[in-house]
Amino acid sequence: MCKWLWLSLVVVVLDQATKLAASAYLAVQAAPLEVLPYFNLFLVHNAGAAFSLLAMAGGWQRWFFIVVTILVVWFLTVWLGKLPAEQKLSAVGIALVIGGAVGNFIDRLFLGYVVDFIDLHYQNYHWPTFNIADSAITIGVLLLIGLAVFYKEA
Repeated sequence: MCKWLWLSLVVVVLDQATKLAASAYLAVQAAPLEVLPYFNLFLVHNAGAAFSLLAMAGGWQRWFFIVVTILVVWFLTVWLGKLPAEQKLSAVGIALVIGGAVGNFIDRLFLGYVVDFIDLHYQNYHWPTFNIADSAITIGVLLLIGLAVFYKEA
């Protein structure tokens, strides 16, 4: 298979381990645990997608996101397998997105929601709560966009 899928596996393992720890030590939507002045741990169960998109849709969105994730991961894995060996940065970006997508897929499949627990904030403004999988997807997508805009490699 693709030699970069080890990176996807690392993301999945880190994501699931941190979600298990957050679920074991934090109560859902209880008072945030302040780690730094701008960083809290705050456990949320997100039935939607990014920014809680469709979170209140009644349940159908779980299966919609599962199907979409399967299709996206399949597409990205095929793309990753066809990349020339010298396109390492593109491979890293794709592998990060795959790992993040699979991490959140596992939550949706087995729990019916995604476990989010990272709360970044400035004064009273809080970024939507997220997790390691979301971070990997964001970094991977930004890397791919950066490569597409600034380099010919992507």
